[in-house]
Amino acid sequence: MQVAIGVGGAASGRQRDWQNSVDFVVEAEKLGVSYTWSAEAWGQDAVAPLAYLAAKTTTMKLATGIMQISARTPSMTAMTALTMAAISDDRFVLGLGASGPQVVEGLQGMPFARPMTRMRETIEIIRLAFAGEKLVYEGKHFTLPLPGGEGKALRLSQPGNDKIPIYLATLSPKSLQLTGELADGWVGTSFTPEGSDAVTSHIRKGAEAVGRSLADVDLQVGGSVAFSDDVDNLIAPRKSGIAFTLGAMGSAQHNFYNDAFKRQGYQDAAIEVQQLWLAGKREQAAEKVPDEMVTRTSLLGTEEMVKERMRAYKKAGISTLRLDPEGGSVQQRLTNLGRAMDLLNAVNQE
Repeated sequence: MQVAIGVGGAASGRQRDWQNSVDFVVEAEKLGVSYTWSAEAWGQDAVAPLAYLAAKTTTMKLATGIMQISARTPSMTAMTALTMAAISDDRFVLGLGASGPQVVEGLQGMPFARPMTRMRETIEIIRLAFAGEKLVYEGKHFTLPLPGGEGKALRLSQPGNDKIPIYLATLSPKSLQLTGELADGWVGTSFTPEGSDAVTSHIRKGAEAVGRSLADVDLQVGGSVAFSDDVDNLIAPRKSGIAFTLGAMGSAQHNFYNDAFKRQGYQDAAIEVQQLWLAGKREQAAEKVPDEMVTRTSLLGTEEMVKERMRAYKKAGISTLRLDPEGGSVQQRLTNLGRAMDLLNAVNQE
């Protein structure tokens, strides 16, 4: 397994601590990290940080994790990806996601209906641009050029580049199938190795439908990593984050993260935590998160315990392990990251 790290996210930008992220990424590359994923949600955008990091790094892949397809037109997404590939010496990875109704409709002011159709059409238009073709397309969401308008079909002036990988962040069975059918990789979350079949079976189905196999899709997922002999002390602080995912990452009707945990065996807990969260009882919601849900979505404990979790991800077919090392400073995070990477190297050699 390779190693990936991340920057950004829903809370990014609240503090002007960008230099800490830069220092962390630059030193992580020296440790051998293969990917940096830049998230946006409703914080910093995903692309601008990677453009800066392209000038500060030389070997690691720089990936959007993810660009929301509702926030940009497919042609603009393609232009951005081609630009990023050019300035990073082809180290850019285009990670796309449909997001959810809370962000799409509440923040972007766009309809969320038929997200998978929108995703398919977005990818098809992007691949036209990557191939250097004129952008002529007729779909349910997008038609290029706009019918009845004055515009004619255009070809982007940048040279085509069909080597840019496209990864999808997907959770539902149908979207996972789409990942297997169209994408080069999967950006995972709300995942436990023990429940991996609820994810990989659908990716496999989509891949095999077009003559591919599951091995053709890079599966990237992981969790926080922290070392201690007192595992209980590591579990408690992480319950609120999972409660937020189960209760707030979506609407009462559509929470794809919650649904993903249900399919992996946490039906009762997912329902109860969401109900408490939506009722404003956030502390009680966190208390109801099972310890096992924390330990199975993270890499916590002694070195041997962390290695066991790494073995579980490896057995589940994960090809790139995304690590979020604990630490109150950049140096502490790097120390824990290096420690985890040494353990992973040992697991990879088994």
